[in-house]
Amino acid sequence: MATVMSETYEGGCHCRALRWRFRTDVDPAHWVIRSCQCSFCRTHGARCTSDPSGTVEFFASDRRALSRYRFGLKTADFLICKKCGVYIGAILDGPDGCFATLNLNSMKTLVEGLRDAAPASYDSEEKDDRLERRQAKWTPVTTAI
Repeated sequence: MATVMSETYEGGCHCRALRWRFRTDVDPAHWVIRSCQCSFCRTHGARCTSDPSGTVEFFASDRRALSRYRFGLKTADFLICKKCGVYIGAILDGPDGCFATLNLNSMKTLVEGLRDAAPASYDSEEKDDRLERRQAKWTPVTTAI
């Protein structure tokens, strides 16, 4: 996998009430981008990525704008802005720490050379398997909202 010096990418909701900062050594051309096929992600057109060797920070200029939505196995909070309706990512606060996946559609600026999102279905996962996968594949969170 190609690497670059640690780069920082930013994103957030449309009204900027909720924001994220993602640090990774992985070149964007090599990011694994998933298009989850659950009804929530399909409805939001989500294209998500994560890097277990990177870090992510979340910020809120208006904490009242944050809506946390849980569904299915209820293993993660999906972060949505109450003001503008944008889904920025999901966060898991698990036994081994806090981890997140980011919706690339909420990036501040477009990144050239991104791969197409690969469809992914997790319907057959049991709760423990889902937690284990997310803790292994998602990005460690250094600052949560």
